[in-house]
Amino acid sequence: MKLIGRLLSIGEVTRAQRDAMFALMDRYYEGVRREVFEADLDEKRWVIQLLHPRGELCGFSTQMLLDVSVSGRPVTALFSGDTIIDRSYWGDSALAHVWGRLALRLIDERPDAELYWFLISKGYKTYRFLPLFFHCFCPHPTQAMPSEMRAVLDALAGEKYPHDYDAVRGIIRAGAGHDRLRAGVAEVTPARLRDPFVRFFLERNPGHIRGEELCCLAPLTRANFTDAAYRVISAEPAAVEALT
Repeated sequence: MKLIGRLLSIGEVTRAQRDAMFALMDRYYEGVRREVFEADLDEKRWVIQLLHPRGELCGFSTQMLLDVSVSGRPVTALFSGDTIIDRSYWGDSALAHVWGRLALRLIDERPDAELYWFLISKGYKTYRFLPLFFHCFCPHPTQAMPSEMRAVLDALAGEKYPHDYDAVRGIIRAGAGHDRLRAGVAEVTPARLRDPFVRFFLERNPGHIRGEELCCLAPLTRANFTDAAYRVISAEPAAVEALT
């Protein structure tokens, strides 16, 4: 049964919904602390919620905008924070659909802006979203990172994680109390290792098992979305509410 995706502003998220979101995080991640979860949520602008038709929360992803200056020019990024989907619904397209609609709305509402998607990934499943949705993204298994994108990535990661960003490795270090995927969640099977993107993620982020996160970047332009991305985005009626 397909999940229902909806976009809420942070102010619309109820206490009961926060409780359900934290419970879902705690089910799949070790070291999740309620006060850290709440602080992280409060800084975000939107939450994408994934609901069973009966109403139960089955997944979510938090979103915010980051503004930085790179070589004197303004740059804006859509940043995806805490993201989790119940294992029973892995492969469901509701999250990709709603996130894609949000990204396209931002692109259309800011035609002159330099826009990116800034993603930090502690699991290969999240990183694997990049080649599905984008022609150009970094880091990439076979393409060197352009110096312009490196500068943008460094500026965004340095702004968001000034004490934990390792610019040499392109990694957000896992400090004390950092959460990490529980054992048995998204294990790397021999079949998965045949995927070059999975192998690349593991090579670039061997510390993912202790919660280190790979910093990733993709230009947010309509031309950079793949045909597969557009099929996912247009597969269902829009589920994105007005951006405020």
